[in-house]
Amino acid sequence: MAKQKTKKPADPHSEFRAQPAAADQEQRVVIDDTARTPAVLYFSSAIFWLLVGSVAGMVASLKFNLPDWLGESAALTFGRVRPVHLNTVTYGWISLAGAGMIVWLTARLCRAPLQFAWFHYITLILWNFGMIAGSVAILAGYSAGLEWLEFPRLAGTPIALGFVLFAVSILQTFRKRNVDHLYVSLWYILASMIWFPYLYVIANMGIYQGVVEAAMNWWYGHNAIATWFTPIGLAGAYYFIPKVIGRPIYSYYLGLLGFWAFALFYNWNGIHHLVGGPLPTWLITVSIVASIMMVIPVMAVAVNHHLTAVNHFRMLKYSPTLRFVVFGSMCYTAVSVQGSLESIRSFQEVAHFTHYTIGHAHLGLYAFTSMVLFGAIYYIMPRLARWEWPYPGLIKAHFWMAAVGIVIYVVTLTIGGWFQGVMLNDAAIPFIEVVDFTKVYLWGRSIGGALMVVSHFIFAFQFFMIIKHAGPRRFAPALFREPAPMQQEK
Repeated sequence: MAKQKTKKPADPHSEFRAQPAAADQEQRVVIDDTARTPAVLYFSSAIFWLLVGSVAGMVASLKFNLPDWLGESAALTFGRVRPVHLNTVTYGWISLAGAGMIVWLTARLCRAPLQFAWFHYITLILWNFGMIAGSVAILAGYSAGLEWLEFPRLAGTPIALGFVLFAVSILQTFRKRNVDHLYVSLWYILASMIWFPYLYVIANMGIYQGVVEAAMNWWYGHNAIATWFTPIGLAGAYYFIPKVIGRPIYSYYLGLLGFWAFALFYNWNGIHHLVGGPLPTWLITVSIVASIMMVIPVMAVAVNHHLTAVNHFRMLKYSPTLRFVVFGSMCYTAVSVQGSLESIRSFQEVAHFTHYTIGHAHLGLYAFTSMVLFGAIYYIMPRLARWEWPYPGLIKAHFWMAAVGIVIYVVTLTIGGWFQGVMLNDAAIPFIEVVDFTKVYLWGRSIGGALMVVSHFIFAFQFFMIIKHAGPRRFAPALFREPAPMQQEK
């Protein structure tokens, strides 16, 4: 008796799998054409702010080692240069590079031309005006005085308006989609389009005072990471790891678990920064519990990414994009576990108000999000510029200098910051001895930072070359080395 054929369940990855048909390839070219100019302009602006922020960060770091350096200039004191570094890197580099990636990813994953493309030109003008105005205001001494919200309202308003226009274009592109299934990356992108504008506008209203202002400040600071910077990194990692490897993401359902647990727990986290502050104990406790519960989405993402890449780690030898993105994905797991530990009261008794927290912040925003964005740009730009990266050796130099630099940076500040906290809790140790003890670790911070700064200028040079179609012309992808015959890894 012949077996009865059963209907196979719908494949949740079917819309993501590449279709080799010529018509599909032609459609991709058409879609890329609609996203080309906005994405390239976002990337160009982002790299400009990356260089500005890198120089400002280097100056701020060296202030710890050479405290009298540039001390005669009020604009170049640590209290002004450091906020400029923070804002130009987060709202300039990461935000604009993330916007460029999102424009390209959304059009690709929706299989639809970018809608309202001209909105992005207005966004770029408003966003860059806000960045310039905010940076100049901080250097001139007109900071709002709240971490992550140092830009005065004159600068924050055009950025908020620009983001609204950006979000409208992305949501309209999604509305015109030609796919039924939504890939994991789109979940994070679409959520950020709704979450972040509300967050940014509410935080910049300027109606808060006293303890409420402190609570709002860290509610915003942590949720800016939750609603914008982390979704950028996760959207990129979920797309580029399986794309480069050439296989679907390991588990659609782990992706669901990770996303909804992320949405449920992350928004409560910020208040744990105020342990010991004049806030209700229950509020801080809820934040701590939510921070610990973040282990659920983090482990879901980590397992999903690892099992997608398993048996394909050999490709890290060849693919620049995969090497950057996998490094970033691994650092996401590390920084998230570290963040959960940091929320615990007994842990904060040592780590809070030390250099430890600075290392933690850079592990998240640089080692995770920025490294994913570097990998994304290395993948996207040849498709938009129709020109391969001219010098693969410089890509390798960029990766190793950035990776080694951030490892030195994070490790030295983590170790030095922990011992700093232990010493600060000992009333018998004079404060000046604690300062002297941390000096060697602060040199590690500057050395690691210098490596990263050099890598950024290498990256900017390569970007300029690909935009100008300069340097050696390549007719194959710029890989670290030629792939060996494919063999199954054990």
